[in-house]
Amino acid sequence: MHESWKTFLSSEFNKPYFKELSEFLHSEYEKKTIFPKKTLVFSAFTTDLNDIKVVILGQDPYHTPGAAEGLAFSVPDSQPIPPSLINIYKEIDNDIGHHENATGSLKNWQNQGVLLLNTVLTVEAHKAGSHRGKGWEIFTTATIEYLNKTRPHLVFILWGRDARNKKSLIDNTKHLILESPHPSPLSAHSGFFGNHHFSKANAFLEKYGMSPIKW
Repeated sequence: MHESWKTFLSSEFNKPYFKELSEFLHSEYEKKTIFPKKTLVFSAFTTDLNDIKVVILGQDPYHTPGAAEGLAFSVPDSQPIPPSLINIYKEIDNDIGHHENATGSLKNWQNQGVLLLNTVLTVEAHKAGSHRGKGWEIFTTATIEYLNKTRPHLVFILWGRDARNKKSLIDNTKHLILESPHPSPLSAHSGFFGNHHFSKANAFLEKYGMSPIKW
């Protein structure tokens, strides 16, 4: 985790809810197959807090072997590109002409100041949503509140119900909120396609003197 998050993370880790969550996770990792592996759970927090320009909120990690790497929507280079990410790339192509990534890894987005944060950071193998309601939502709510308070002019991209539920935490007089249905094949045609979030995000960043993201 990046040093810039130390104050926030130290505070959260010492709260009762997180201690309960840690006990739950310790037991789960001992008895079951949990994704991502322990060393990758906080991968999103290797992004320097002071460099963050865009926050993309996902749901929970991919629950198939080898896919989850602790960054929302991202998979390692060696993995097939998941359906939701295929749709994200399609929307980028439609919105701004082309996408930069040849694989499903979004680490180049992270390196440009995109925080790729899931609302729940762990999951049991082959059981989507299995770690909901265990405390992660409290943690990610606190993360959004901290970003809202401490950083100026962020773009918050909220796809799907879980992410959109965080909207009330964000000051829309200070930050840009972009929301739509999830890019999953089940919902992408209900408003994700055509949302133009990538060009809107870049226009906002440029308005405030920041470099646009190479999507």
